[in-house]
Amino acid sequence: MLDTYKQLIANQFEAVFCKLNTCIGRCPEAAWNAPVGNNALCQVAFHTLFFADLYLGHDEESFRAQPFHRANESFFAEYEELEDREPLALYERGPVRAYLAHCRGKASQVVAAETADALRARCGFGWLPFSRAELHVYNIRHVQHHAAQLSLRLRLDFQENIPWFKSGWRDL
Repeated sequence: MLDTYKQLIANQFEAVFCKLNTCIGRCPEAAWNAPVGNNALCQVAFHTLFFADLYLGHDEESFRAQPFHRANESFFAEYEELEDREPLALYERGPVRAYLAHCRGKASQVVAAETADALRARCGFGWLPFSRAELHVYNIRHVQHHAAQLSLRLRLDFQENIPWFKSGWRDL
C-alpha cells in the first residue's frame, strides 16, 4: 500500500508541475507581470512554487537552509511570502523556471523517501492540522489551484490553450 501511495503522489506532483511549467513557458511577455486576481502572474507562479517547496519539507527552518535557497538568496529576499501581506517583488521567468525544476526534483526525492511512520505523523506545520500523507495531497491541490488560475487567464486574455496533464505525462 505504501508503494502505491508514493507512486500516485509522485505521478500527481509531476502532472501538476507539468501544467504549471506549461503555463510559465507559454505565457506571453505581456502577461508575465499582468494581474491574475490581486497579484501579477509572475507572483502567482512564485507563490505556488514557494509553498510547494515549503510543504515538501519538514519545517520552516529547514526550508530556509536548503542549498537552493542559499545559492539564490536574492531570489528569496526576505521571504515575503511568509508575511501576512500582499507580495511586492516581481520575478524574472528564468529564475522561476529554475525554481520549478528544483521543486520537481525535490518532490520526486521527498516522496520516494517517505516511510509509513513519517506519512502518519503530523505534517510539521502548526497551521495545518493533518498528517504528512494528507499534506502531500493538500500541496498538490494548491499547485493545481494556481495552475488552473494561470491557465484560465492565459486562455481568456491570450488564447493560449493549456492542456490537462494526466498522471505520467511529461511537458509538451
